[in-house]
Amino acid sequence: MTNSQVWFRGVRSSKFRHVYGVSFKRERCYDNIKITRNAHDSNFCAVNPKFVAVVTEVAGGGAFLVLPLDHTGRLDFNASRVTGHKGPVLDIKWNPFNDNIIASCSDDCTVKLWHIPDGGLSMHLTEWLVELHGHKRRVAYIEWHPTAENVLLSAGFDYLIIVWDVGKGEAVKVIDCHSDVIYCMSFNRDGSLLATTCKDKKLRIIEPRRGIVLSEGLCHMGTKAAKCTFLGAQGRVLTTGFSRHSDRQYAVWDQHELATPLVCETIDSSSGVVFPYYDYDTNMVYLAGKGDGNIRYYEVVEEAPYVYFLNQFLSGNPQRGLGYMPKRGVNTAACEVFRFYKLHTSRGLCEPISMIVPRKSDCFQEDLYPDTAAPLPALSAKDWLSGMNAPPLLISMKTGVTISTHKPRSNKDAPALQPQDANNRKKFAFLSRETTPDYRPLGTWQPHENNILESDLQVAMNEKSQKTSANQNTKFHQLQRMFGKQTGDAEPVPLYKQINQGDVFSTEHELRLAFNRQGEELRIVKRQLQNSQQRVRELEQHLAALQAKLQNH
Repeated sequence: MTNSQVWFRGVRSSKFRHVYGVSFKRERCYDNIKITRNAHDSNFCAVNPKFVAVVTEVAGGGAFLVLPLDHTGRLDFNASRVTGHKGPVLDIKWNPFNDNIIASCSDDCTVKLWHIPDGGLSMHLTEWLVELHGHKRRVAYIEWHPTAENVLLSAGFDYLIIVWDVGKGEAVKVIDCHSDVIYCMSFNRDGSLLATTCKDKKLRIIEPRRGIVLSEGLCHMGTKAAKCTFLGAQGRVLTTGFSRHSDRQYAVWDQHELATPLVCETIDSSSGVVFPYYDYDTNMVYLAGKGDGNIRYYEVVEEAPYVYFLNQFLSGNPQRGLGYMPKRGVNTAACEVFRFYKLHTSRGLCEPISMIVPRKSDCFQEDLYPDTAAPLPALSAKDWLSGMNAPPLLISMKTGVTISTHKPRSNKDAPALQPQDANNRKKFAFLSRETTPDYRPLGTWQPHENNILESDLQVAMNEKSQKTSANQNTKFHQLQRMFGKQTGDAEPVPLYKQINQGDVFSTEHELRLAFNRQGEELRIVKRQLQNSQQRVRELEQHLAALQAKLQNH
């Protein structure tokens, strides 16, 4: 029985008819993230089997956060970020063939590629691998080619789409067929065609290597943004947008004939832009509106009406953006077929949501997991630009594949080690050495053959005195001496008379830095105290053993 056949009262037979969504528990979410409040129509989140990246709100420039997938829970306030852009970050996308490479585009008219080490970031990342200049206005969207290596497309507010060879760091084609702002880009399965939506209300099918428009037509007549995605290998395109009366709707089109849609259905009357997410392996499409709390999902078939509504995931918390996990990263043991990463609007929370097919068996479900796209390119950039097409390489979900994490060569020389980085390394090397000081009074300390030599004691005393004098010279103690009341001194001058109004903020910043330094020193002293107590116990035991030997003699 096929999907188009019915069996009881018109109910379709489908293995995805009972798919349901499950939100992760709070401890498995990513909390305390300052999610960007930018009004740009983008997902602001990108996920792969190693990392989750979220665009964050910053006072100046642009930054986004990259966390290893297992670093859940409450985020540290001073977590390291990627901070190389001079304007707000508008879109981020992971390289499909290298889980350590991420591309970002920004308000500063540039596209940049970054390398993320396997363990995540240990400090703010400001050095990029490749910087791509070509747009004259801000870059709104980026898209990696699904089968060719090192091919990236960017769409800007200058109405241009630029095809980049990031291996060489240069533009290979500029597509200038749009007359207004570009809303969305979507590749087909083998990357031979590109679908775009535009503010002029037109849907275009473009051959990206030559920049030729193969077909175009009016899609949604509303004023807000329309989005699009290819549906499998059937040559159809799904678009989401708004009607003249501001109703949200979706439509299915034949890529060769865009004059009239194959089907057009109204979703509801909400105001948020609807983003489509298509799963090539299960032929399911998910529709999620910005500002909505629900996610609708449909099954795509080959006959009319082409799209069947299955169900929806309901939630009371609206979403600012959604990232999704590639199929090779889902949990096959739980029959998970799709996973979203939802950015909450009101709370600084990134919440994973699993879409699960209910199955009783714990075995691998081969009908749910056909071979999926591998993290390996089917073509080189040179082959694709010469006119070759190839379907994506496939891997079995049962066996998996080893993910390459090599760092590609950049088109610029590697930067020399900055003095600040060298200084930080020296600090970490110093802090990593453990010391075992003895805090007993010197008069009660009796040296013996197994104890520390007198020369070692003298060195330790000198180091301790140096540390004490260094601590007295910290900024925090200087401020205490400046503002504190000393014994026998006159009444101190009020603080508002000592400090100008313009210096208040700098003083507060210095106090905060001094407080952080004192906290770190306190933790080190506590660790040293534990070591010293353990040393005292060992010496007491050794002393008792020596006394026992003396009594025996």
